[in-house]
Amino acid sequence: MLLRLPTSVSEAQECLAEGAVPIGGATLVWAAWQRDGFPEQAVSLREVPEANIIGREVLGSAVMLHQVGGPVPEVLRRAAASVGTGAVRRTATVGGNLVGSTLRCLLPPAVVLDARCTVLEPHTVYETDLAEVVAKRHLLLSLRWREPIASGYRKLSAEAGGEPPLVIACAVHADGDAGNRLRVAVRDGYEVLSASTAYDTDAEQVLHALQGTELGSLHTTARDVVRQEVTTLLDRLADR
Repeated sequence: MLLRLPTSVSEAQECLAEGAVPIGGATLVWAAWQRDGFPEQAVSLREVPEANIIGREVLGSAVMLHQVGGPVPEVLRRAAASVGTGAVRRTATVGGNLVGSTLRCLLPPAVVLDARCTVLEPHTVYETDLAEVVAKRHLLLSLRWREPIASGYRKLSAEAGGEPPLVIACAVHADGDAGNRLRVAVRDGYEVLSASTAYDTDAEQVLHALQGTELGSLHTTARDVVRQEVTTLLDRLADR
């Protein structure tokens, strides 16, 4: 297998046009290739600057999970730090976790940040939403979002080999003249549910509003953890 390492978006597009298969951090595809056979050529975005950027409102797809820090919102930092072992986080990438993984630990944080995706194709680069990227498994170049006022993340413990651990992500954003808005996303099993509501200092009022969304269908344990995380986030904002 020939591994190609383009250094620009245009070079990466040439690789894709010539049939190279995206490899990401290879933590997910390697075992499948060993089982099913290796492609003739693969392409990694690890040398493409746009795929390696880390900022307050942007994160490249080739950034390895252990590098997610600094200016990135708390909800994304904590999610990346919770994935697998240190060895996994030193090879797994943002794009691989969001698009290639069935667990997608970074998806709830990306949802509450209302992130948009820049997608790379052989003949175009365009922006779209998370739902399309996840459903169609596009080649992600980067994520972009508006910096939240505050955010939080929690992953419950789970038995190895069992159901994926429950994940709760939440963030409050300024919403112009409409005031601030709270977004919450929950990974329950392999499904991610999300909802948003107007921010209010009264936690009970906010939780009541969320109960009327699809989050109201969660089981008791998940609802209790959502209550805890939302209350904690609102209390943090009240103390500012």
